Amino acid sequence: MSVLATLNQRRAQARIEQRPGAAVYAFLAVILAASLFPFYWSFLIGSGDAGTLSDTGMSWIPGGNFLANARSVMDNESVNFWRALGNSVVVSSVISISVVFFSTLAGFAFAKLRFRGQHGLLVFIIGTMCVPTQLSVVPLFIAMSTFGWTGTLGAVIVPGLVTAFGVFWMTQYIAQSLPDELVEAARIDGASLFQTFLHIAVPAARPAAAMLALFTFIMSWTNFFWPFIVLNQSNPTLPVALATLQANYFVDYSIVLAGVLLATVPLLVLFVFAGRQLIEGIMRGAIKG
Repeated sequence: MSVLATLNQRRAQARIEQRPGAAVYAFLAVILAASLFPFYWSFLIGSGDAGTLSDTGMSWIPGGNFLANARSVMDNESVNFWRALGNSVVVSSVISISVVFFSTLAGFAFAKLRFRGQHGLLVFIIGTMCVPTQLSVVPLFIAMSTFGWTGTLGAVIVPGLVTAFGVFWMTQYIAQSLPDELVEAARIDGASLFQTFLHIAVPAARPAAAMLALFTFIMSWTNFFWPFIVLNQSNPTLPVALATLQANYFVDYSIVLAGVLLATVPLLVLFVFAGRQLIEGIMRGAIKG
C-alpha cells in the first residue's frame, strides 16, 4: 500500500507540475481579448447612430440602436437581405457537402490505391493552389456567360464543387489514419471498392471531413470577389448584398456594421455546434503527425 500511495503521490505531483502557469493563462487571455475586440467594436458602432463615429467623446458602452439598425438592414429593399441570406445558405451548404465528398473520395484513391501517374497527378493538383484566383476570373466568366449561368447561383456553386486543398488535406489524413490492413480485409470479405470507401474510409476520415466542411463553409459564406463579379443585385449572396450599404455618397457605418454582425451570427452558431469536431480533428492530426 505504501508503494501504491507513493506512486499516486508522484502522479499527482506530476500533474500539478504540468499545469500551465499564470503567464500562459495571461497570454491566452490577451489572445482571447484581441479576438473578441473586433466583434465588440462592430457591436459598439452598430448599436449607435449616424453621428457615433463623428462624436469625439464616443463612449465605450454600446448604445441602444442595434435592433433598429438591424431592422433597417433587413427591411432595406436594395439589400434584399432574406433572399441573400437564403442564397448564402444554399451556396455554402452545397459547396461544403460537395467538397467533403469529392475530396474524401479523391483522398482515398490517392492514399490507398495504386494507379499509373498517381504521384504526378497529385503534384499537379497541389500545384494549382499556387495559381492566383484573379488569373482565372476572365476565362471563368467567359465560360459562365457561354453556359448562360451569369446571375445564377450555379455560376458560384459549380467552380467550387471541389478544391485542391481539400484533396491534399484528405489524402494526408487518410494515409495516416486508415491502415492498409483494414482496406485489404474489406476487399477479402467481398466489399466493392465503393463499399470499402463508404464503410471503412469515411468513418476513419470523419474528424478531418468535419474540419474541412467547417472551413469550406466559412470560405464560401464570406466569399465576395467571384460572387460580386458573376451575380447581380436581384440574386446576390449576403456579402454582395451588404456591399450595397456602402454604395451611397453617405455611408452610415452603424447600419453597415449592424449588417456585418448579422452576417456573422450564422458562423458563430456553426462554430458552437461544430467546435468539438474541429478540436478533435486538429488533435488527431497533431498526434498522428
